Amino acid sequence: MKLLHIGVILLFVTFAVVQLNDPDPYGWVTIYLGVAVTAGFYLANRDVRLISILGVVACSVGTLILIPDFINWLTHGMPSITRSMKAESPYIELVREFLGFLIAGSAYLLYFRSNLKRGKTT
Repeated sequence: MKLLHIGVILLFVTFAVVQLNDPDPYGWVTIYLGVAVTAGFYLANRDVRLISILGVVACSVGTLILIPDFINWLTHGMPSITRSMKAESPYIELVREFLGFLIAGSAYLLYFRSNLKRGKTT
């Protein structure tokens, strides 16, 4: 299990580093590094409930804001989101952000639930 948490840390630090060249890096770096920190604290047997809840809330708000764009993408037949951004296909960035919020939010939620299951109260 320890390797899983180390893998989560490495994965989300990598996600954060990739965001450094993005036009809006601060929010994404914060969200992704937050997951890495949560995994690190969990690995160190620290209480991660607060940081997890904050992460879940932030990611949930982001996901809710982007749901209309995600649905629009679905109704257009789910065109590829792996191409480069173009002015005529803004859905690429919006769907990527939706999925980023979903992935990070899921990680925060899993750490919150795992923290509760192990009975950590301090």
